[in-house]
Amino acid sequence: MRSAVIVFPGSNCDRDMAEALRLVSGRAPEMVWHRESELPAGLDLIAIPGGFSYGDYLRSGAMAAQSPVMRAVGEAAARGVPVLGVCNGFQVLTEARLLPGALMRNSGIRFVGRDVAVTVENSQSAFTARYEAGEEIVIPVAHHDGNFQADAETLDRLEGEGRVAFRYVGDVNGSARGIAGILNPAGNVLGMMPHPERAVEAAHGLADGRRLFEGLLETVGQPA
Repeated sequence: MRSAVIVFPGSNCDRDMAEALRLVSGRAPEMVWHRESELPAGLDLIAIPGGFSYGDYLRSGAMAAQSPVMRAVGEAAARGVPVLGVCNGFQVLTEARLLPGALMRNSGIRFVGRDVAVTVENSQSAFTARYEAGEEIVIPVAHHDGNFQADAETLDRLEGEGRVAFRYVGDVNGSARGIAGILNPAGNVLGMMPHPERAVEAAHGLADGRRLFEGLLETVGQPA
């Protein structure tokens, strides 16, 4: 599986994402600086990692969404290339309008950093192929602006089209309907607040995130 990790000023989970992809696929991803206007050819996956792009100034992900590379990411997504945005990456995807809704300040106005339980709502995407629908998994979160909000019509559409990928078990940050991750209409763009790249080895204490990357490997790419 040939993958790329997009790196913005302030990204702090880019190496975590790169290591998770290397461990599962056997191939190190390309690290692509945000000022690039083109992506490497033949990519099977584009990952937008967590962190605090541009220091979260203005609005989380808003400045990163205007980086030159995001035009190329949008074009790749339109061609069907899978795009995974985690935490700040989810925020960037909403700001770039590749996903609907917005990530607001957490309810309680505090940073949330802990392991959380989420249910797998859709197991039919490339990202969730190794999970069972309704399965409960545990993955870490670490965010201050992870409160997913959208208007009622958008929320109903996400639910009705099976585009809610993950849902929190219990209230974590105030997200509407407990939404922790959503898909685009084509199912090839996933934004999620929990960090699967931090749960890929037993040494981490959690390994439920590994299956997300294994599912991608089986669906869109083969080991090197």
